[in-house]
Amino acid sequence: MSNVKYDFAGKVVLVTGGTSGIGLATAKLFAEAGTTIVLTGRQQQKADSALNLIGNVPVKPQFIPTDNSQPESILNLFQEIKQQFGKLDIAVNNAADETGIGKPLHEFELADFEQAMAANLRGVWLCMQQEIRMMLEQNPAGGAIVNVASINGLGGAPGGALYAAAKAGVIALTKASAQELATQQIRVNVLAPGAHDTPMLQDMFKMQGEDDLQKQEEVKQMYLNFIPQKRIGDPSEAANAILWLCSDAASYITGHTMIVDGGMSASMR
Repeated sequence: MSNVKYDFAGKVVLVTGGTSGIGLATAKLFAEAGTTIVLTGRQQQKADSALNLIGNVPVKPQFIPTDNSQPESILNLFQEIKQQFGKLDIAVNNAADETGIGKPLHEFELADFEQAMAANLRGVWLCMQQEIRMMLEQNPAGGAIVNVASINGLGGAPGGALYAAAKAGVIALTKASAQELATQQIRVNVLAPGAHDTPMLQDMFKMQGEDDLQKQEEVKQMYLNFIPQKRIGDPSEAANAILWLCSDAASYITGHTMIVDGGMSASMR
């Protein structure tokens, strides 16, 4: 997929969950646009692979291991950012956990609920707190935040009640904070992606296909039947939307939910 070229030279950008999928595609585009990119994740091996894929860019990317379900880990992340860079211009809260997918609502356990909310909602809230505080304190104040939700959060999804509930919460956090910060030079928007070719989606195909290749292909075809464009999105297509939301071209856009799903949800909204 071709990418629009942006110039974010001199910006410090955080991408949580930046070692795979949409997060990695976003980190790569930001790195190519001249930023100091900080990406997070839980596994050093995945980080090494991600940094290798990002390749030769103007400023060497930085990886800070972070578990978004753990408040102490998030606090450590922002202490590191403050110590190393002293500012934060752009934040993309992309880290997520597939907990909360794969069963009817009544079959989930309390531990499933707590993990789904910790990783997919509470972690976003805690990151936003730290990001906003940094953006308000720095001189000049300001910045851009994009939270990555899901089209599942627009109304709910059978078999994914907890995941959908958490992503709906992310959309609400975005809208509330966008209004609170509208006069303080901080824009907050949300990306709601549909089916993109990411490890999480491939894991979902495997889970629903019961590790049977033919069943997995049937599950994929079921998804395609719901997508007017009849294809799975490339992660770079979501990443390009994120970069645009963070650019000066979107200076009058805040509190917006940008849906990137090949038309999948068009008939339901």
